[in-house]
Amino acid sequence: MPEPVASGPAAPEPASSEPASPEPRVSEPAAPGSVLAADRAGAPPSPSGGRAPRLLGGRIPMARLREFALVPAIVAVAIAGWIVDPVFVQRQNLINILQTMSEIALLVLAQALVLIVRKMDLSLESTMGLAPGVAAWLTVSEAGQGLDLLPGALAVPVTLAVGVAIGLVNALLIVRFGLSGFIVTLGMLIMLRGTLTGISGGQTFFQLPRSMSYLGTTQWLGLPVSVWLCLTLFAIGIAVLGYTSFGRSLYAIGGNEDAARAAGIRTHRTVAVVLVVAGLLAALGGLLLSGRLGSVAAAQGDGAIFTVFAAAVIGGVSLSGGRGSLFGAFTGILLLFMIQNVLTLGGVPAEWIDALNGSIILLALVMSRITTGKAQD
Repeated sequence: MPEPVASGPAAPEPASSEPASPEPRVSEPAAPGSVLAADRAGAPPSPSGGRAPRLLGGRIPMARLREFALVPAIVAVAIAGWIVDPVFVQRQNLINILQTMSEIALLVLAQALVLIVRKMDLSLESTMGLAPGVAAWLTVSEAGQGLDLLPGALAVPVTLAVGVAIGLVNALLIVRFGLSGFIVTLGMLIMLRGTLTGISGGQTFFQLPRSMSYLGTTQWLGLPVSVWLCLTLFAIGIAVLGYTSFGRSLYAIGGNEDAARAAGIRTHRTVAVVLVVAGLLAALGGLLLSGRLGSVAAAQGDGAIFTVFAAAVIGGVSLSGGRGSLFGAFTGILLLFMIQNVLTLGGVPAEWIDALNGSIILLALVMSRITTGKAQD
């Protein structure tokens, strides 16, 4: 009987040596800004493991700090706007900024999600025009340049369905056939823009049904519905990315798709879902814009993609995937629209605003680089 007792203490020695070996593996690939560094290093994705929390514990405070990198710039622009014209800080002007921003902000939300999985979608601006354009074409009377084939109540479902269909086509070509996302969505941008011009005859659809104008004209608790909708969707997106396994899988795919696939993540399905959601958000953004203007122009959305990319990148979303936050993207688009409003109130000639916007974007990128300590890819 003493012999088994003597062998008992010997057993824990190999057991205690096994958990000691993975610890260097976890700390080894702790790349800055990588939310799933532990998973890519081989650590199990289970939240019960003690290693991932220790790794992330040293990273989360800095990551959270980087999300607020543009807040000082936003405060500075607000002060400058008040100095240029006190109208800037008046309630109605601030509401106007938020409402006009909310339409493009949904495209920024969509693009940020796509960039995180290391893809890009150039067709968002054309989806913003074509989706409500098709709905108007089918529901508006002939006096408003439409065909009057469907009741106005179906305008919103048709708009969203077109956005989903565009996202599905993008997902099929990019994920299923393995084509370049840049080339596919560039081709889609041109095709969708031409389709809108074709069905509208280069004219503007007007006399939109009430269902289309509701989201762009109605107010809840003193704020336009579009603002509430934008804030809600960003809040949902932030919660999904930060607190769900699906959100963490987006960062894993963007950081290293092969490693994510080896870890059991269904990468193709996840990327496809992101592309479809992006199309849906772009269609919704177009619906908000059409509702506010009361019309759908043949050129609706043209050129918006440049602002969308600028806002996402300024907000810290990496073009190489796997890094960035939706809060940062939101502050990026807010900053750009505040600057544009200050320039308008300052009496800057319209023909110079684009040039100044470009210069300010470059300056904001430099400031973001300085405050975050990270280079943009």
